[in-house]
Amino acid sequence: MENNDQDKSKLAEQYDKFASKFNELYLAGKERGRESMSVALDKAHEQLTALGEFSAEQGAELKQYLARDLDQTIADAQQLGEEAKERFHPARLGAGALSSLATMLELTGNALRSLSSKTKETLTYRTGEMTSAGTLTCQACGQKVQLKKTGHVPPCPKCNGTLFNKGY
Repeated sequence: MENNDQDKSKLAEQYDKFASKFNELYLAGKERGRESMSVALDKAHEQLTALGEFSAEQGAELKQYLARDLDQTIADAQQLGEEAKERFHPARLGAGALSSLATMLELTGNALRSLSSKTKETLTYRTGEMTSAGTLTCQACGQKVQLKKTGHVPPCPKCNGTLFNKGY
């Protein structure tokens, strides 16, 4: 059991390294969007695998988990953008700074919508998979499980369910 916990802890550290390298590569690029995210994910996988941080197979698994977490973050940001867009609609605010802010939020919402074209379907997190910190909601019973740091998705403490949705 102790060895299994060490393996999980090591995988969580590798996930965080992968996420950090992705962030570094993504921010170093000039473009923003789905294509540049994909390129940064591929480069992070290649570079960390070449450095021996993890095997190609582990890297592919970490890449899949990070891509899923990024898609969820984009979907959450889009939802926030939609809520802000509704509350700050230019027609409701009149002229001035608030109207400018509303226009900016509308443009941001449009950009997020184009980024999240692949995230229309609900993202499902399964017990045993790696994910970043956040709140998991059991699809079977609605129980919320708070992850304070990167780790494996646990079974639901209430019903032992294995499928979750995630929020931050």
